[in-house]
Amino acid sequence: IVHGMGLKTLSPSRAGDFKSCPQLFKFRAIDHLPEPTTTYQARGTTAHRALQRLFDLPAEQRTPQALYDLFRAAWSEVRLTEEYEGLFATVDEERAWGLESLAVLSNYFNVEDPTAIEPLEREMDMLEDLDGITIRGILDRMEARPDGTLVISDYKTGKAPPEQYALASFFALKIYALLIRRRLGRTPDAVRLIYLGGSNGPVVYEIAVTDAQLDAMDRQLRALWSTIERAIERDDFPPRPGPLCDWCSFRDICPAWPASVATAGTGPAATG
Repeated sequence: IVHGMGLKTLSPSRAGDFKSCPQLFKFRAIDHLPEPTTTYQARGTTAHRALQRLFDLPAEQRTPQALYDLFRAAWSEVRLTEEYEGLFATVDEERAWGLESLAVLSNYFNVEDPTAIEPLEREMDMLEDLDGITIRGILDRMEARPDGTLVISDYKTGKAPPEQYALASFFALKIYALLIRRRLGRTPDAVRLIYLGGSNGPVVYEIAVTDAQLDAMDRQLRALWSTIERAIERDDFPPRPGPLCDWCSFRDICPAWPASVATAGTGPAATG
C-alpha cells in the first residue's frame, strides 16, 4: 500500500492498525514482516471460503452438512498453500482442529437462516477513489432484507468481545459502508458483525448507519491518511503499548518491548 515515499492505497484493516498502534502499521504495511501463521487464521480463511460458497447452492441445499462439506473442500485447497503448509505437526492434531472448526461453523445456523438470504455481493473486492484517497478491501457480504434495507456483514470465527468493546470492531465496516455509498450512491442501513466462536455460542452485533456517521468517517479517513503520510515522510511510527501487545506477533522486536523487559513481564502494558 506504500509507493515510494507516499501512501498509494489504504485498507480498512491497515487503517485500524495505524489507529491502534503506528508501529504495528509499520511492521505490516511498510516492512512487510512475516507473521506466524496460526490455526485460528487457518480456520478463519477456510470458513470464509466455505460460507461464501454456501450461497452458490440453491437455497434448499444450504444445510449444515453442506457447509461442513464445503469447509472440508476449502481446507483441502487452503492447506496446500505455502502460508498454511505444515501448520499441523500430526494428522490427529489436524483432525481435532477440523472437528472444532465444524463445531464453530454449526453456530452459524443459530444466528441466520441461509435459505432466506440471497446476498447481493460476497467477497466483494472494493477499490474506491474517495476524491484523493484510495481505499481497498474485501467485503464479506451485502444483502437487501425483505423490508428493502441494505445490510453489510462481516464473519468472525473467533469469540465476540464484550459489547462495550465491540464498537471499535465496527471501524472497518463503517469504512466499507462509506465505500458502498460511493459506489452505489446509497447508504447502507446497518452493519453487522457475526461472531461464531466462543463457549457461549454465536453473537451478532448490529448498528444502524447514517449519512452523518459516514461523513464523519470520511473526514476521519482523510485525517488518518494525512497522518500516515507524515509518518512515512518522517519515518516516525511510535508504538502504542496496551493490552493487545500480549497478542502481537512483533512484540519481541518492538521498541516498546525490550527483550529483557518483555521477558520480565514488566513492560508498558503490564504496568498500565
